[in-house]
Amino acid sequence: MKPSIKTKLPGPRAKAIIERDKKVSSPSLTRVYDLVVDKAKGSWIWDVDGNCFLDMASFVAVSALGNMDPKVTQAASKQMQRLINPAFSDFYAEEPIAFCEELLTHMPKGFSKVFLSNSGTESVEAAYKLVKWNKRERYTIAFNGSFHGRTMGSLSMTCSKKIHRDGFGPFLPVIHTPYAYCYRCPFALEYPGCGLECLKRLEKKVRWKPIGGIFVEPIQGEGGYIVPPNDFHKELRRICDNSQILLVSDEVQSGCYRTGSFLAMQGFGVKPDITCLSKPLGGGFPLGATVTSDKLMQWPGGAHANTLGGNLVACAAGKTVLKELRKRKVGENAKKQGAYILKRLKKIQEQHEIIGDVRGKGLMIGIEFVKSRKTKEPNPLARNRVTKKCFENGMVALPCGKSSLRFSPPLTISRKEVDLALDIFEESMKGMP
Repeated sequence: MKPSIKTKLPGPRAKAIIERDKKVSSPSLTRVYDLVVDKAKGSWIWDVDGNCFLDMASFVAVSALGNMDPKVTQAASKQMQRLINPAFSDFYAEEPIAFCEELLTHMPKGFSKVFLSNSGTESVEAAYKLVKWNKRERYTIAFNGSFHGRTMGSLSMTCSKKIHRDGFGPFLPVIHTPYAYCYRCPFALEYPGCGLECLKRLEKKVRWKPIGGIFVEPIQGEGGYIVPPNDFHKELRRICDNSQILLVSDEVQSGCYRTGSFLAMQGFGVKPDITCLSKPLGGGFPLGATVTSDKLMQWPGGAHANTLGGNLVACAAGKTVLKELRKRKVGENAKKQGAYILKRLKKIQEQHEIIGDVRGKGLMIGIEFVKSRKTKEPNPLARNRVTKKCFENGMVALPCGKSSLRFSPPLTISRKEVDLALDIFEESMKGMP
C-alpha cells in the first residue's frame, strides 16, 4: 500500500469542515496542518476527501496496535451491549478489576495497586496527590522541558513551552531543574566528562528544600524526544533513595512497549515508586492508570476518586490492548524497526546541515532541526516546513520541542512501511540545506 493524494490539501470537504470547526471549537487546540480525519486502519489514515496517509504519529502515540485493531474494537463493542459506566468509585465491577490484574502482570515486581482515571494528566494528578499524602512535604521537583499535562497540578510541573503556562499561575510549589539534554547542555559540558552536572545541581536543591517527590519522563516527549544518558535515571534513583524522596515516572507517552520494554524505565534499569500511564492504554478509549505499591497506596476512602475512571468499555478495550501487545511481541518490533530508522536517519542527516541531532529508543524517535550544526540554533521554521511537506507527500508526523520532528508510529509497523516513511521524509527534505 502507498499514500494516495487525490486532491489539493486540504480538499473541498476538509475545507468546509475546518470552517465549521473555527466557529465552534476552542482556539486553544493545536492543529499542525489541515488533516480532517475520516477513518483509519493499521498504519494508514484517510481524510474526508479520500486522501490516504501513512501514519507515523499513531494519533499522538495512542494507536500502539495500529488504528482500529479488530480485537480491540470487538472487545469494546461487546461490552457496550451490557453497560458502559458502572461508577467504579462507588460500586464494584469485574471488568476494571480484570484490567488492573492484566496491567500488573506487565509491571515490574512490587507494583500492586492501581488507580484508574481517564487521561495522562489525571494519572499525573493522582500521583501528585499520592506523593503529598505519603510525604506531606511542600515541594516537588520536575525538569525543564517536561510535559506532565495541562490540569493545574500537572501543569505546575509542565515546563516544555511558554504557552502552556502563560496566564495560569500561581502554580503549586514545584522546583524546576535541568534535564540531561546532552545535545544542548545548559552548562556547556559534554557527557560523560560532565559527571551528570545536571543531577549534581538537583542534589543541592534537595538539601535545602523539603522535597516529597521527583517527577520525570524517562524520555522527554513534548520537550523534544530527548533521551538522557543510560546512567541518568540510576543516579536519580540514588538521590531519591538517599533523601527518602518518591520517584514518579511519567510513562504516558513512553510506556506500553514504545521503547521496547513495557516501561521505558525498565530499559534504564530503574524501578520508580509510582508510574503514570495513559495514551495507548485504552486503544483509543480514554483510560489512565496510576500504579504503585500497597505501601504507598494506603489512602482512605474519599481521599481521591472520580466518576468515569474504570469505564467498562475503556477497560475492556485496554485489557485486550495489553494482551495483544504482549502476544504480538511489539516490544521486539519497536526495537528492531527503531534501530533501523535511526540508522537510515543518520545517513540522511549526513546530507543535510540543518539536521542537528537524531535520537531515540525503540519507536520513540526525534529529529532536531538547527540553523547550523556549529551554532545549534533551533530552526522551527525548517522543522515546520518539512513536517508540512511530509503531510503533502502522504505522511502524518508531528512536531515536538522547539524544533524537533517526532516519529511515533504504531508499534506494529512493518519494515516495508518504515522504508516508505523514510523515503517520504527524504523526499520532503529535498531543497533543504
